[in-house]
Order: sequence, then C-alpha cells, then structure tokens
Amino acid sequence: MNIARRRGFYRQEVNNTLWELPRRYTNLHPLGSGAYGSVCSAIDKKTGEKVAIKKLCRPFQSEIFAKRAYRELMLLKHMQHDNVIGLLDVFTSTASYQGFQDFYLVMPYMRTDLQKIMGHEFSDEKIQYLVYQMLKGLKYIHSAGIVHRDLKPSNLAVNEDCQLKILDFGLARQADAEMTGYVVTRWYRAPEVILNWMHYNQTVDIWSIGCIMAEMLTGKTLFKGKDYLDQLTQILKVTGHPGEDFLEKLEDKAAKSYIKSLPKIPKKDLSVLFPKANP
Repeated sequence: MNIARRRGFYRQEVNNTLWELPRRYTNLHPLGSGAYGSVCSAIDKKTGEKVAIKKLCRPFQSEIFAKRAYRELMLLKHMQHDNVIGLLDVFTSTASYQGFQDFYLVMPYMRTDLQKIMGHEFSDEKIQYLVYQMLKGLKYIHSAGIVHRDLKPSNLAVNEDCQLKILDFGLARQADAEMTGYVVTRWYRAPEVILNWMHYNQTVDIWSIGCIMAEMLTGKTLFKGKDYLDQLTQILKVTGHPGEDFLEKLEDKAAKSYIKSLPKIPKKDLSVLFPKANP
C-alpha cells in the first residue's frame, strides 16, 4: 500500500531508525532510545533554538502502547510549568490516517538527566535546589489530579545551570483511577505499589523523590532490590516492620502473609543512614 506523505518533509536515518521531519528541524543528533521510541536533538530553524524531538514508533501496535502515547500527548499538551517539560510541536509525516504509524513530539532541549550525573558528588546547596524543583513540579502535576508513577533519575532532565524539568508522562494516571502494579523502575517504587494496592495516590511520587534524594546524598541507590520480594525486604530494613494498622489495609493476602513471616526489623535512624544530610 502506498502511504501518502506530507510535503515539506525530509528523511534521515539515525541509528538504523528512519526519521521523517519538517524541513524546519535540522542537525539531528541521537540522545537516547527505549522501548517506546527514540529521542534526537535538533535545531528549529524557525526559532533558532535547540529542541528535543521524541519519535514514538508504532504507538498503536497494542492497546498498552496506544494508551501510553495518548496519555503522554494529552498531558504534555496542558503542562505549563518551569519544572515540567512542555510540548512545543507535534507532527506526523503521513498525510492521512491510513498507514499512520509514527508521530513526533517536540520539546525543549535539556542538556542531560539526573541519572547521567548521579555519580558526581552533589553539594548540599545543589541537592536542596534540585529537590526543591522536583517538589515544585510535582505539586503542579498533583494539583491537576495526576500521579506521575514513573519518577526516577533518568526522567528528571537537568541543564548546566541546574534547572530541572520532570519528563515522561507515558505512565501518568488520574489519582482517582484504579491503578496497576506495573509502574516505576523497581528501585524507586513505593511499598503500596509493590504490594499491589489498587487505589494508591500521589504519595507514591513523593516516595520516589525521597529515594532519588537519598541517592544524591550517598551516591548509592537506597533500595536496590533484586526482585519484587527483595525490593520489599530492602525497604523494611530501613523503615522497620510495619504496624498492625498497615497490615490491616493490605488486600493482597499473599503480601500480608509474606510480611508477617518476616522477622521483626527495627527502624533505622535516618541521621545515621544519612550523616551528611542537612538536618
């Protein structure tokens, strides 16, 4: 089937992936790729600014992919905050819905992300400033009734002046929606997500921020679980064994039984765990 292409577009291969873009976007350079697409930097000839372009490859190949693409597009469209990535442009190279497979999101260019600089030593002032921006952005997102659900260092973009923006809303959901357990890289996952509570709320994002802050303080991942159960065990080694009121809220009988089977673990003193943290 011949697929109608829009005029004013050109083709360029980047890391074995074909990109089709309007001629206003030039100087493509790869920034990264993942299961849902790839990202390149480019120059917008219309503004002279450097931008980031995300190509969502075959976003409608399954219901899961389609929902993720729809969420990200709809949320980015409405995000307007200094600490949350926004949407500058969206386009597809196909001229009709027939054969419509790929589309592109154009966003502000950010120099790096927190994951790539996590090995550096952070000053107390820098940690405070970065966490402050995370919480500002998160407050804005939460005020719209949205739970991000995938906060991790690689989803926090940073510029050379320490300006921070929250990225990637493909897993974000409304706070009153029934949730799923498949969210967030395991190491930054809140206990209620691990224990498969179906009605958790914005607090899961606060947990993720706490894990990220701890990593900046120590240079090490706070809860580096090898699997689902080990992740929970690593958390309990710090937080201590949960009380009866917590266990009563658990609907998952297997999770409740597992926690009860664990030896009683005392809570760790956070001032000992993070001796360099500003009180």
